[in-house]
Order: sequence, then structure tokens, then C-alpha cells
Amino acid sequence: MKRTTPLRAAVAALLLTIGLGAAHSGVASATPLPEPAPAAPASAGLLDAMRRDLGLTAAEAEGRLNAEKAAVEVEKAARRRTGAAYGGSWFDPATGRLVVAVTDRSMEAEVRALGADTRLVRHSAAALDRAKSRLDALHAPAGVAGWHVDPRTNSVVVDVVRTERQAPDVRSFVARARAGGPVTVAETARTPRTYAAGTVGGDPYYTGNVRCSIGFSVYGGFVTAGHCGQPGAAVRGWDGSAMGTFQGSSFPGDDYAYVSIHSGWWTVPVVLGWGTVPDQLVRGSSEAPVGASICRSGSTTHWRCGTVLAKNETVNYSQGAVYQMTKTSVCAEGGDSGGSFLSGDQAQGVTSGGWGNCSSGGETWFQPVNEILGRYGLRLHTA
Repeated sequence: MKRTTPLRAAVAALLLTIGLGAAHSGVASATPLPEPAPAAPASAGLLDAMRRDLGLTAAEAEGRLNAEKAAVEVEKAARRRTGAAYGGSWFDPATGRLVVAVTDRSMEAEVRALGADTRLVRHSAAALDRAKSRLDALHAPAGVAGWHVDPRTNSVVVDVVRTERQAPDVRSFVARARAGGPVTVAETARTPRTYAAGTVGGDPYYTGNVRCSIGFSVYGGFVTAGHCGQPGAAVRGWDGSAMGTFQGSSFPGDDYAYVSIHSGWWTVPVVLGWGTVPDQLVRGSSEAPVGASICRSGSTTHWRCGTVLAKNETVNYSQGAVYQMTKTSVCAEGGDSGGSFLSGDQAQGVTSGGWGNCSSGGETWFQPVNEILGRYGLRLHTA
């Protein structure tokens, strides 16, 4: 970034002394995982944001961050151990433990030995993914907001707009969906929309007459939302100066993009806290489970927190469907598109769109960051 503040300068100096962390080793047997190293101490600002948005005390927020970090490692091990019997997993805030669904009762003891709770289910995660893929091939009417695999109900959940549930085209879509596999219908307040905005002031980036937000630094540039610009589009920084160029972009279908930056700008593994929390260091991109806490940074509504509601959701925007999205309870508004989603110090994804606002609440979807990195062969800049 071109602008330097005392805080950013201090962070940049700190980064010069920090090496890349060693990779975690795999689990060789069904024995409890070793206690993970405690997460880096959370800032008072981050804990305050979690108190505001999740209703937690500082002590509860600190404990939850550590429990979620442990759950990420347990989920990886459980997925490997259960193989074809894996039915999905989610974090339970009430117990502070991961719940792993399995289709084979004989696997339950092994999963519990890893430190997770279990639930016996009928359908495997692979079977649910196949059922969702069949829905992805259908044309959805505007009254259908989206659909996703839900491990907690062991089904594919189809979200329909409450006022459109009885519309003939919505009922027809639901009937076809149910014919393709286990489907549950849920209601939502309205259809999602993207969060790009017209040009206004702030600390964003601009392309044409659109303002969006930077996602995460990668070596050579940053990742953001695809609906913010097309390949070849010029990007201006917060001060209006030439910043970079969209090298790749995909929307709809996906909602991601890669922007390369010009000389005079540089990348740091930092997400802006906007004064609500200190600027946050990014240390990796381990994927948080359903149920985990998550926070978002954007140039309009700044720092907001919530929880992961669903993964692998197809979102039915007016411009077309976008696949493999993650749904959250975090609010967002116009101009927040492309901004960072973090769980602890782990990058999760870039803001795509949603419904509602940060006055009355709503839901927001993000494009997972690891998919973007893989698509463009990028390396996340981490502390």
C-alpha cells in the first residue's frame, strides 16, 4: 500500500523479523491431537468487536478463538480418518468442540479419540455434494436465494424468499430439487446482491466508477471480488493514483479476481482494523468450520463480526449463480465488496454480497480464499 501510518510502519518493521511458521504434521493414528499452541493474544479491540457482534465477554471471546483454532486441526484429522464415511462437520459454540457427522457407526470411537463429538447420519458429505451439483445444473428463479450443503441437517438446504415461497416457479424448482436428493427448504428475507458501490471517499480501491475493498495481499498484488472489475481494468488506490491492473476476474459462476500492483505500492500481510481493532496480521489460510466466529473488514462498514452459517452454497444473484460460497451472519453494505474475511489470524475469503445492512442486520457471503489462490497460482503474503 502506498500510504504509511505509524501503525503500518510498526507492522512493516515487525514483519521483517517474523519467519514463516512451520507446517503442521499429519496425524498418524487415532489418538488425541496434541494441544495446539495458544493463538496469539487477541487485541482488546478484536475482543470488543466480538462482544458487540456475538454477545460474548472478553474471556468468552478469547476462549472461543482458542477452541476454534483447535477445531480446525481436529477437522483435518477427522476427515482423513473417516474417508468415505465423512458426513461433514461443524463447530458447536455451546460445547467449544467440533461435531463430526459419520455414516459408519464403527468410526465414532476413532473420531472421539481425536477430540471431537460425533453424530451418526444417513448421507455422506460426498453424496450431499453430488445432490447439490445436480441443483447447480438447474436454472433457478429469482425467488430462490441459493442452496448449500448443511451437515447439521444432513441435507441440501434450499433458501427461498419468504414472500415468493408459493410462487409457481419456486415450487417447481423445489420439486425438482427434491427429486435429486435429500433437500430441506428454508426461508430468507430477501435475495442477495453484490456490495460494489459508486465512487465515494474512504480507504478503498477504485475501478471505473466503482469502489470496492482489498481482500488479501498476495505476492505481486491482492485478491478481491470478481464483480468489481474485468481483466485489464485499471485500478486506482485510496488516493486516486494508479495502483494496478486486474489480471484475472470471474463473475458470475465464481466471484474472485487477482489485481497486480505497480511499483510504488507494496504488499503486507495485514487486514485493516479501521480503529475498531488494531490492524490484524494474517498468518495463514486454514479454513474455519461451520459455526466458527468470523470477522470482516471493508471500506464502508469497517470491522464486523459474526459466525459461519454454511459452506458450499450456491448464491442466486440477479447477474447469475455463484457456486461454492460461504454464508455468514456478518453484515455488510455497498463498497465492502472484495474485503477480507478472517477467523482469528487465518484468511478465509473475500466479500461477495448479501442482504440487509449493518443497522438492521443481514447475511453476507464470501468467496473462499484458497480457491482463488489455487485458480491463479498465487501465494498468500503471511506474517
